[in-house]
Amino acid sequence: MFLALRIWDLHLEGCQSLKDKRSVLKPLAGGLRRELNLSVAETGHQDLWQRAEIACAAVGSARAVVEETLRAADRMVEDADGVRILDTVTEYR
Repeated sequence: MFLALRIWDLHLEGCQSLKDKRSVLKPLAGGLRRELNLSVAETGHQDLWQRAEIACAAVGSARAVVEETLRAADRMVEDADGVRILDTVTEYR
C-alpha cells in the first residue's frame, strides 16, 4: 500500500473576503473529492483572503497509480479559476 500527501500553497488573486475565498476553494476541493476520490482539507492560511494551503491524501496499491492521481490533481488545481500555485510539497509514506 502506498500513501502520498500533496500540499499546495496557493495565491487566490481575486479574493477580497473570506467569502470570496470559500467560493474558490469549495468547488476545487469538491472536484478533487468527487473526480479523483481524494481526501482534501484546507490546512493553512485560513485567516488570509488571498492565500490558501490545501492538502490531499491519496492511497493506492501501486505507487504509479498514486502518482498518476496526484498528477491529475495538480492539473485540476492549475486549471482552477483564480488560483495560482506558489509551491507544492509531496510526502510519501
